[in-house]
Amino acid sequence: MCLTKDELDVYKEQGYLFLPGLFSKTEVEIMKVELPGVFAEESPRRVVEKDGGLVRSVYGLHRTNHIFDRLSRHPRLVESAMQVLGTKVYVYQFKVNAKSAFGGDVWDWHQDYIFWRQEDSMPAPRVVNVAVLLDEMTEFNGPIFLIPGSHLEGTIDMVPSDSGGNNGASSSDAYAGMPAWISNLTAALKYALSREVIERLVRENGIVAPKGPAGSVLFFDANLVHASPNNLSPFDRAVAFLTYNSVENVPPPIEKPRPDFLVDRLTTPIVPLGDDALLTCAQSRGVSTTTR
Repeated sequence: MCLTKDELDVYKEQGYLFLPGLFSKTEVEIMKVELPGVFAEESPRRVVEKDGGLVRSVYGLHRTNHIFDRLSRHPRLVESAMQVLGTKVYVYQFKVNAKSAFGGDVWDWHQDYIFWRQEDSMPAPRVVNVAVLLDEMTEFNGPIFLIPGSHLEGTIDMVPSDSGGNNGASSSDAYAGMPAWISNLTAALKYALSREVIERLVRENGIVAPKGPAGSVLFFDANLVHASPNNLSPFDRAVAFLTYNSVENVPPPIEKPRPDFLVDRLTTPIVPLGDDALLTCAQSRGVSTTTR
């Protein structure tokens, strides 16, 4: 798949590009069949909400799950990422955010690159984030908030918060005894942006919340300021997030690296699969290919 010049211009100017319905209902169902098993898995890769019960995120699934491995090599994502970055790419990070009905917690206002620069020594923001909607995203179920054009500010340096942003979730018993990197993954983000910065950016640029059916895809810049609110609705909002890094932007070895499921160190350039990468798995996963 190739993005058009107009689509690439939108991405460059606004910092994001939203493509509704990029994956079919069948392809979405093939991925969603995997979620109950993924969320039930006992593993350090699984992060719970501060209540200690609901799953918040599961990381590194492109290395442990056949379907999400195939998603990570899907040409609709990989070829678009290569266009945006102008180089070959590899998966730097993969996660599924659950954002469960009645309980999915906030992701505070932040930029992604500052985490990777400070925690992993990533040289530059030569990455593209890709969010694949596994459920419909509406105004009710914790949509992703974006501040258009905020990526043009570059990386906004913030003093890391010991208490974790504006929400205080780092004090939760659910995270007692956890490694220091947990503060990058909870509702209380280590590098959350201040209210003053957000107020200024919103006055200048506004806020958008892309909405669309399951199978829609959001591409966005690593310096685009974004967040998402609590999900108070009865509707789940699972999203697969893939971060593609340029093969020319591999972080150097550091003294205390984060786990491989947060920072993939297999940097071989991805060779995209065929466009039917997910559909070929349908029969073995019990999904009807007539559900389009």
